[in-house]
Amino acid sequence: MGELIKIETNEDGQPTISGRELHEFLEINTRYNDWFPRMVEYGFSEGTDFYSKMSETYNAAGGRPSIDHRITIDMAKELCMIQRTERGKQARQYFIAIEKDWNSPEKVMARALQIADRKIKELTATNEQMKPKALFADAVEASDTSILIGDLAKRLKQNGIEIGQKRLFERFRNEGFLMRQAGSYNMPTQKAMEMGLFEIKERTINNPDGSIRITKTPKVTGKGQVYFVNRFLNERKEG
Repeated sequence: MGELIKIETNEDGQPTISGRELHEFLEINTRYNDWFPRMVEYGFSEGTDFYSKMSETYNAAGGRPSIDHRITIDMAKELCMIQRTERGKQARQYFIAIEKDWNSPEKVMARALQIADRKIKELTATNEQMKPKALFADAVEASDTSILIGDLAKRLKQNGIEIGQKRLFERFRNEGFLMRQAGSYNMPTQKAMEMGLFEIKERTINNPDGSIRITKTPKVTGKGQVYFVNRFLNERKEG
């Protein structure tokens, strides 16, 4: 049987037809905008049996697209029965053949393979997106070693984030993770310390003149490394 009415598939892969094309094929004298709402009163539901869409053809009077409907094959068969015409009978037989073909073992298997292939591609894409995060998190979890901010910049670069040590320091100061005040310049802020992102390593140095000098160096904790890498990766993804 040739194609009487064009068949399209919805997002679930189910065959649907245009309400306007069915209306035209059945040679209904009533205007489509009057006929379709009356047909819906037979118990059809939008979202289940049909959904509205803009027609690809233009209204001759106003030059604007008209409202059309994509309807299921089940709804189409019932509409054909309601008309009680030879055209309705012909269209109904056509839809029965379409439905039989769609439910054939070969077509069911083909759709199952398509769905499986789509799921595999989605999972592969997700895994690729998560891979840098997962590898980095695993590496950090394996070691509790804190690192210098310059070393964090290198790790960010390994994860595809192009930012140098100087820019990273500046960003941390701008975002309130490091202080700007003289005497505490580049030291972690109270917020950063409470979040567990930094720690301060103190080192005692004995000067030649016998005096003692204490140096303080901010270092990024393992938790901080995971936090900042994920933060930068998410920003890149959203950008």
